[in-house]
Amino acid sequence: MKATVLDLRRRMSDVMRAIDHNESVTILYRGKEKAVLSPINIQRSSPRSIADHPAFGMWSDRKDIEDVHEYIRRLRRGRVNVI
Repeated sequence: MKATVLDLRRRMSDVMRAIDHNESVTILYRGKEKAVLSPINIQRSSPRSIADHPAFGMWSDRKDIEDVHEYIRRLRRGRVNVI
């Protein structure tokens, strides 16, 4: 399928339907091909663990966040301590 930038704005559901049918969509800008949208076929055999994510544990070495509840309390309090 070929689609112009205007088609992306006005007929995005048709573009998404083509992608759902495993069809690539060529994006045209002023009559010239600019990009190709193609479907992603992700086959996951087993659910991934959150510990497998690269960001997991990235702040584990910070000493100011040892007590998470106190850290959040400090973040949420105002600038001036009201009595």
